[in-house]
Formats: sequence, structure tokens, C-alpha cells
Amino acid sequence: MAKIADFFRESDKILLLICFFATTFGCMAVFSSTYYKETYRPVMVQSLCMVLGIAAAIVISTLDYEKILSRWHLVGLLGLVPTILTFFIGVAPEGTDDKAWLDLGFTTFQPSELLKICFIITFSVHMRRIKPNINKLKYLIPLAAHGALPVVMILVQGDYGTALVFAVMVLFMMWAGGVSWKYFLLAFSGVAAVSPIAYFFLLNEEHRKRIMTMFSAEKDIQGIDFQQWRGCVALANGGFAGQGFLQGDLTQAGAVPEGHNDFIFVSIGEEFGLLGCLAVILLIGAICIRCIRVAKICTNDAGKYMCVGVFAMIFAQAVINLGMCTSVLPVIGVTLPFFSAGGTSLFCLFLGIGLVLNVYMHRNSRTIYLHD
Repeated sequence: MAKIADFFRESDKILLLICFFATTFGCMAVFSSTYYKETYRPVMVQSLCMVLGIAAAIVISTLDYEKILSRWHLVGLLGLVPTILTFFIGVAPEGTDDKAWLDLGFTTFQPSELLKICFIITFSVHMRRIKPNINKLKYLIPLAAHGALPVVMILVQGDYGTALVFAVMVLFMMWAGGVSWKYFLLAFSGVAAVSPIAYFFLLNEEHRKRIMTMFSAEKDIQGIDFQQWRGCVALANGGFAGQGFLQGDLTQAGAVPEGHNDFIFVSIGEEFGLLGCLAVILLIGAICIRCIRVAKICTNDAGKYMCVGVFAMIFAQAVINLGMCTSVLPVIGVTLPFFSAGGTSLFCLFLGIGLVLNVYMHRNSRTIYLHD
């Protein structure tokens, strides 16, 4: 009972409330964008994972995160083992082309989502341990290898979008840890140098077309540009206030590919208009700002790094997804956090929010559970 009282007194209730509003809005959008299929399963799964995710976030927030950090090796295994299993028994659900899921019988599970949370924890521990020497190559190279591990694993899986999200997380966390800008400049120069090699020898023909179409005035609306073209038409249909809930012409016809998942922002735009799109951006922006705020007031290095990691995860996914939906970036299969359909993603997002709530509750000595 004491920990429950501590939660209601000390937790960041604003952050949790914003996440609740965002996910509730997302559940409405998932229901609407799958309504034409005459099935309630997607919204039921989304709603159930929202409830379980919020409960998990509350439970995690009441723990002492130093105890979680002290078990970093177990946390690392929890993230790595399921991800490694996808290379042997992974499945590719309908509409995907990479075997990044595990079939649990009653549902599918995407280990890379859990790996994000586990990585944030282990990477935070690593950075705190080497903080005084973080710019010495003897310590920085192993740290960089630690950060590259999940990126390479997910690239081999074929999930380029998630690999990019991991890379952004690594960069933000290392910047927060005090890595010199000179190393970032060197890294970006190296990426620029190898980009032509990656483009011609690592990417397949479809991926190259998706990139080149961003720079082409002529669009192949019957082929590679079909999804984004339909998305732009749906957004245009929405206008300022939208066509109304369950009233979107393309959304209710199922004419926007992945309108409940990767392109749910488009479905929201058609039915709720510019106002709905702005609401989505404001809600996600508010969550990101709260995560950074907690990082700034935290006096524990590892706690700060975890908050930055969760922020980077949400920020990267949102920017990439919005870029995809507005034809600014190529389609690379990144979902919109808290809105896109996907039970694993939503539940793991709340695990990350639980870490931020935990850091906030332990932000000073007054909130340490002396009664324990």
C-alpha cells in the first residue's frame, strides 16, 4: 500500500495521462481504419495491450531502478534471445517481407520492440560505468560496438526502419553521455563515405526505387509510389476538420495500404482532418518533452540516459513515420508510436514510459522508499 501511495503522490501523472489520451485516440483510429473488415480483433488487441501496458508502467515505476540496472545481464538476455530466435524460427505476418516475428500460437510477437527497451537499460549502465573516460578510444570503441550490435542484428533481419530507429537511439544517448562532437563528425563522415557502397550492393532494387522516387518529379502511382500517393489523396480528402469518424472515403474502403498500421496517420488525417493531425503531433510532442524534462531534472547518470533513450525511440519513430505518410521520406515500415496497431509495440512503449516514470519518482532522496 505504501508504494501505491508513493505512486499517486510522486509519479509524473501528466506524462501517464498524455500517453493514455494518445493511446485512446489510437484505439479509435485503429477501430475506424479496420471497420470495413468487419472485425473487432485489432482494436480489442490494442485496447488490451493499452491496459496491460499502463499496468506494467505503473508497476515498473514503483520499483527501484537501480535494482533493474544491477541485473543488466539478465535484461540483455531477455532482449537478445528472442531476437536471435527470429533467425531460426521467425515468421513474416501478412503484409511484411521480413521474418522479424515469433509465432506464439495465439498471436505473434516482435522481439525487436522488447530489444529496444532492454538495450536502453544495458546501454545506460555501460555509459555510466565509463563516463569519466568516455572519450578515450579504449572505452569508446567497446561502447560503439555495444550500440552497433542491435543495429546490425536488425539490419540482417531485413527491418531497415527499426535499425534506423536503433541508430538514432544510440546517437542521442551517446550525445547525452558526453561523447565529443569530433567523434560524431568522424562517424557521419564515415557513413557518407560508405553510403554509395550500401546503396548499390546492400539495398535491393525495391529499396533503391523507394529512395530515388523521393527525388523524382514523376511518380509511379501504379507501382512503388502507390501507397504514398493514396496517403496524400486521403490527407487531402480530410481538409481542415475531416470527413468524420467512420466516414473517410478511402479509409472505409480499405484503399490505403496499412491504413491501420504504418499509415494510420493518413487514416486520422482523412477522418479528423488537419485538426486531428495536429492533435497527434501535439500528443507525441508532449510525451517527448516530458521525457526530456525528466532527464534534465534527474541527478543519476543512468536514469538520465534511460530517459533520453526512451525519448529518442519515440521521437525517431514519429519523425520517420510522419515523413513516410507525407511523402517526405521513403516507406521503410516504421509505425507511429501509441497510434499504430500492434500489441507488442504498444506494450513495449509503455515499458519505456514505466522507466521514465521510475526515474521521475526517484529524482531525489525524498522519494526513496525509506519504509522498505
